[in-house]
Amino acid sequence: MSAKYVVLGTGAIGRAIMAELVQQDKSVRMVNRSGQMEEVPARVKVIAADLYDQEKVREVTRGAEVVYQTAQPHYYEWPEKFPPLQKSIIEGLAGCGTKLVIVENLYMYGETDGKPLTEDLPHNAHTNKGKVRSEMSNAALAAHQAGKVNVTIGRGSDYFGPWGTESSAGNGIFRRLLAGKPAQVAGSTIMPHTVTYIPDFAKALVLLGERAEADGRAWHVPNDLPQVTQGEFVQLVAEESGQRPAVQAAGKLLLSIMGLFIPALKETVEMLYEFEQPFIVDSSKFEETFGMKATPMREAIKATVAWYRDHP
Repeated sequence: MSAKYVVLGTGAIGRAIMAELVQQDKSVRMVNRSGQMEEVPARVKVIAADLYDQEKVREVTRGAEVVYQTAQPHYYEWPEKFPPLQKSIIEGLAGCGTKLVIVENLYMYGETDGKPLTEDLPHNAHTNKGKVRSEMSNAALAAHQAGKVNVTIGRGSDYFGPWGTESSAGNGIFRRLLAGKPAQVAGSTIMPHTVTYIPDFAKALVLLGERAEADGRAWHVPNDLPQVTQGEFVQLVAEESGQRPAVQAAGKLLLSIMGLFIPALKETVEMLYEFEQPFIVDSSKFEETFGMKATPMREAIKATVAWYRDHP
């Protein structure tokens, strides 16, 4: 039996999309490499597929009205593996009449000297991963313009929330504070840095999948307190978790040394500008068009702390 909604990838965003769709009583299929997933609702099916194979993509998405693309290779494999992955997904969906909702971050804009990020900013990426994001985003929108597949894109900032352990606002802040240890962040603690709540990201992506006016464009999903600093965010998490708001900030030198042993950390060095300068995301276009506001920050942090406590 085909599912009307198919989620490619079972990471934090994919899981949150699943939860949002299940809450709306939609039929959902999850797809990853292994066909395995923890804490799956009884009526959700998880299947394995090689998404680098166009025919497999076509097979696992057959009959779907909306496909959500959240799958990605390891962070350190982006230049080699990410573009062919997305190309395979687009080619596999070509001509099927299925709407493709793509999850993106904000790397393609590059440095903006503190100017708030809006969807109409030019792509000015100077980093390897930023260039990859720009290439993939442009290719997806070109496929839409060519009539190959109906595409819309949702872009979020560094995220936090259930299952978001690997994000810069994940284990390094929530897990460590709950263990009574100092939070660990990259860059400055006093510069504004917008963060995205994972369930809000998912709710926005589901909205994009439903609304025709979203098609052929990229949208910044809603964020509460877009000018919150990393230090202020740590303070809020500490207050909710009942811990001392201690924080350790790592600069380029320390991250470079740690990156010699941890590949994912090595890849964060070129993105450090996002944490050393104001990094403020403007999501007003989405909010005005679709009438959605982000969850209040304290409420989102409370739910996230509760999740971490339930998943020690």
